[in-house]
Amino acid sequence: MAEKSTERVHVFVSGRVQGVFFRANTRAEAKRLGLKGWVKNIPDGRVELVAEGPSRAVNELISWCHKGPACSRVDKVEFHKETPTGKYDEFSVRF
Repeated sequence: MAEKSTERVHVFVSGRVQGVFFRANTRAEAKRLGLKGWVKNIPDGRVELVAEGPSRAVNELISWCHKGPACSRVDKVEFHKETPTGKYDEFSVRF
């Protein structure tokens, strides 16, 4: 049976997460999971992302963020759930 529950999460990832292809890998992982939203670097050195989709996929992406790509070092993942909006057509990297 297909999962009907949709979630939206706003995530901040701290550590060595800029300059290590974190955004590109997050986008690839989100697309693999069928999620919509965006990811971007922010001036304080963290990566910020919003992901929306099936609950199980959102949880898998949060778990993935705790590891990140091979060259990264994740120190902290903060997230909070938001009300899904359905406004994204894909998962993109923002600049």
